[in-house]
Amino acid sequence: MKKAASYLGDKQIAVTESEAVAPQSGEVRLEVAYCGICGTDMHIYHGNMDGRVHMPQIIGHEASGTVVEIGEGVDTCRIGDRVAVRPLWFGDVHPFDKGYPHVGKEVKIIGIDAPGGMQASWTVPAYTLHHLPEGVSLEHGALAEPAAVACHDVRLGRVQDGETVVVIGGGPIGILVALVARGKGARVIVSEINEKRIEKIESLGFEAVNPLEEPLGKVIASKTNERMADVVFEVSGAQAGVDAMTTVLNVRGRIVIVGLHPQPRSVDLFQFFWSELELIGARLYEKEDFDAALELMRVGQLPIEDLITDVYSIENVKAAFEMIENAPEGIKYLVNCGA
Repeated sequence: MKKAASYLGDKQIAVTESEAVAPQSGEVRLEVAYCGICGTDMHIYHGNMDGRVHMPQIIGHEASGTVVEIGEGVDTCRIGDRVAVRPLWFGDVHPFDKGYPHVGKEVKIIGIDAPGGMQASWTVPAYTLHHLPEGVSLEHGALAEPAAVACHDVRLGRVQDGETVVVIGGGPIGILVALVARGKGARVIVSEINEKRIEKIESLGFEAVNPLEEPLGKVIASKTNERMADVVFEVSGAQAGVDAMTTVLNVRGRIVIVGLHPQPRSVDLFQFFWSELELIGARLYEKEDFDAALELMRVGQLPIEDLITDVYSIENVKAAFEMIENAPEGIKYLVNCGA
């Protein structure tokens, strides 16, 4: 029996049958190879999104697979193509969107608002597919989605060669942001409080700072001869990160908000006035970001293998969620969906 992982509520995930849904016009059916577990999946697991997720819901949106069936009118792929999925459903065009449907009024995330990729068989719109370059494995392809997030963040942050970048929060997205920013020629310093993650960050060649040991602004001043940073990425999603982000920048420095802050935060607006700082929101990704992420994988700029902490079979998916909850120092956990 081909299997799927369904969220039932209250930290309950059931392994159920994955039904093969025949693709309609404009759709394709995939045999899913791997699906990553993301921070959003953990929010779902903890019940924080029960008002949005319709249970039971097959979750997962960081997936790779192989095309096995093609619906009418699809000419962008062939049976056997290896692909990653950009899991966005845009809905109707709305004037509010201004041509940016990835953050538009009607956007839905497949894997949150509709059945996701943590299953053996997954039918999706054909436009969501991105072909994996030769040499990029299906296992690595499952990280195309979070890598695209990082490419989007760095693009909106306008990171330039020679700039100093501070990343606050050294989890999976923070590390990917650091890697993409370094690829632009920036000096990157990562702020992280988990010692195991600090070891991983340093093993990847980055300068790491634990802000619990010394104020981040003071450390950045010392490391830059008081020039400070040009760009900061707030990836922690914590008030402490928000407090720190305005202390590390130079004049007209740029702050990119990457972490999720569901509740209003206290922000030092005086620093925006005093140093003419800029605040930029960055959410999800656009097609060009997926393409950029896969190109970085193709040329070997993203050490994906070093970011994969473990791979679980779909039968043991509950153990994977429990591991992430109990050992947050891990970076990226994948589920082998049995393809």
